[in-house]
Amino acid sequence: MTLDPIKAAFDPVALAVPIFVITIIGEIVLARFRKAKAVYEFRDTATSLGMGLGSQVAGLLTGAAIFGVILWVYEYRLFTIPMTAIWAWVAVFFLEDLTYYWFHRLSHERRFWWASHVNHHTSQHYNLATALRQTWTGGLAGTWLLWLPLILLGFPPAMVAIQKGVSLVYQYWVHTEAIRRFPRWFESVFNTPSHHRVHHARNPRYLDANYAGILIIWDRMFGTYIPEDDAEPCRYGVVHNLGDFNIFRVAFHEWIAIGKDLAGSRSIREVLGYLFGPPGWSPDGSRDTSATLKAKWRAREAGAISPSAAEETAPLQAAE
Repeated sequence: MTLDPIKAAFDPVALAVPIFVITIIGEIVLARFRKAKAVYEFRDTATSLGMGLGSQVAGLLTGAAIFGVILWVYEYRLFTIPMTAIWAWVAVFFLEDLTYYWFHRLSHERRFWWASHVNHHTSQHYNLATALRQTWTGGLAGTWLLWLPLILLGFPPAMVAIQKGVSLVYQYWVHTEAIRRFPRWFESVFNTPSHHRVHHARNPRYLDANYAGILIIWDRMFGTYIPEDDAEPCRYGVVHNLGDFNIFRVAFHEWIAIGKDLAGSRSIREVLGYLFGPPGWSPDGSRDTSATLKAKWRAREAGAISPSAAEETAPLQAAE
């Protein structure tokens, strides 16, 4: 095969780094002078930036092996799709965004992949720096395999990589509280800060929602869309907030928790449940999952549980 299309690729994320730096500084300054809503805490921001840097290093360590698999799959492609065709870029835009939706949903609904994604949700603040709090273990977790069907179909690896980069850059700016709402037509089609605040919220009302990359239409189609309710502000973080800013704990705490659970497993069922069940799964159901937390919230809303039980439920999100 020819590598010319790959050599012709550019990296949207690398090009956007100066924009990341300028806009984060800008958001901090605007918040300082009370011209925009944004909360920054030095240690939290440093952790987010450190996670972003570590993610780049981790990508270098696993990138060669992943790229080798991608090239091998491309050798057996069903079609040869030209990078120069406009229709091909339109197609890869929608197909890659749909793939991202299912990757993101899987990363929340199954614990093995949640372990590599949870670090992105560990900040109790929601600002542009939070967007850079990226995984160190995504390559090892294998979620990149979900994009292989696009390669097998015939989209050049560089084309898919570029579109993935475009999606990642787009998602950066939705990590802000400084922007409230866009016109209804825009909010109906695209992922926005309002939609993504819901995604990062730990309120039971908002759990398991808004997995969009660029287009919110997938959430609307597959029943995972929840609008932001101004009457219930989003609270950020995870079920049991870490309580410190140790960057290695942020990166690996859920993997360590899985290891402890597996060490105490007594059957294949328990092993599979701890690995691939929803976050919070336990053999006896003693731990809360998103489903049980939402059920308790609905019961509270219906007045079916006591106020004291409701207070215990309110701060929680899907268990790690």
